[in-house]
Amino acid sequence: MTQIKEILQDLNPWWKEDFKLDFKNREIYAQIQKYMPMPQIIAITGLRRVGKTTIMRKIAEDKIKEGFDPKSIIYFSFDDFRNTDIRQIMKEYEEMTEKNLRDGNYLLLLDEIQKLSNWEDKIKSIYDIFSKNIKIIISGSESLFIKKKSKETLAGRIFEFKVEPLSFREFLDFKDVNYTPVGLYEKELLKLFNEFILTCGFPELIEIKEKEIIKKYTKESIVEKIIYQDIPALFGVRDVSVLDSLLNILMENPGQLVDFTDMSKDMNISRQSLSNYMTYLEQSFLIRKVYNFSPNKRKTERKLKKYYPVFSCTDILFKEDTMSKSQVFESVIINQLKAEYFWRDSYKNEVDIILSGEKPIPIEIKYGKINTKGLMAFMKKYNIDEGFILSYKTEEKRIIDGKTINIVPGYKYLLKEQIQ
Repeated sequence: MTQIKEILQDLNPWWKEDFKLDFKNREIYAQIQKYMPMPQIIAITGLRRVGKTTIMRKIAEDKIKEGFDPKSIIYFSFDDFRNTDIRQIMKEYEEMTEKNLRDGNYLLLLDEIQKLSNWEDKIKSIYDIFSKNIKIIISGSESLFIKKKSKETLAGRIFEFKVEPLSFREFLDFKDVNYTPVGLYEKELLKLFNEFILTCGFPELIEIKEKEIIKKYTKESIVEKIIYQDIPALFGVRDVSVLDSLLNILMENPGQLVDFTDMSKDMNISRQSLSNYMTYLEQSFLIRKVYNFSPNKRKTERKLKKYYPVFSCTDILFKEDTMSKSQVFESVIINQLKAEYFWRDSYKNEVDIILSGEKPIPIEIKYGKINTKGLMAFMKKYNIDEGFILSYKTEEKRIIDGKTINIVPGYKYLLKEQIQ
């Protein structure tokens, strides 16, 4: 087909000319590189616009630098061509380049693979036939393995890597900022942290500070495409207005405890429908679910959970009142630390983040006034000697009843954690 040939030429500039990519380091890239020599498929997933395509093109550039034949690298995106057959792409490629995919080594990069119906079986078939000749890399804007069938079909044949929105450290790398030693650049780093918050973690929003541009970008390039295109296509959701309303509720009230029974009544939908919709939003990377910590995993599952948007609602993002700033600050820290647990007891003592490990690490987030009550309650209950309060800019150490509480500016803690 002439159209496929034209698209392939447009999408693979390295076939005819030198290829150089303006790439800023992403922390996930080094992890992906470790698995490149292995025969298994590499799947790159993540929210729209976080840089998955750029990472795929970087893989192509690095292979060329290693001496790999540029004409043996094939990139195709199904974003606007969901009815295109992979085998047809491969056939057209062979005719154009006069190559035989059964002879030699090739790199096949397939972007937005979830747009292709029954993609799992098609990829499995190609892998089983060509795995000795072709290294396959796929990407998807949703978790590609939501459906049980996907996991079963590709079991043992695939490694999945999730590309997160930018970390604060990555943002500084994108800005070409030298942030060490941190103690010398506190004012500059705090200013940069405020700039980082406005990006919502999207590389294309670096240097953008206008509310209307950020709002239009997040709404039209991300939210609407996921709510009105991706989720309906993947799950057959018909009433997307309910899905949209649910996301708005969660974005306007980040970190709320969600009682499915009460919320389903308020929204006039069944509890099961609400549960399904929450799963769709979570698996599309629009929201983060945080569990109430307990050493007993069964209790953790039964307790009410908190939900945070993966990026802040622009209406809150640009407000100047303390409550809004506190909500944004908390959401940013939760997402940057990829929080899985918080803690809340029957007396309403609460800690925002519990990092699980050999010994849990409690972290409270305080934009304004420092309060140690919840942190101390947790530390005493679980016999923890040290905890953290992540503040906006306060820094000090407190010893209370033999317990050490480190109060650290949020940006400093993030840099420490993200360097490790």
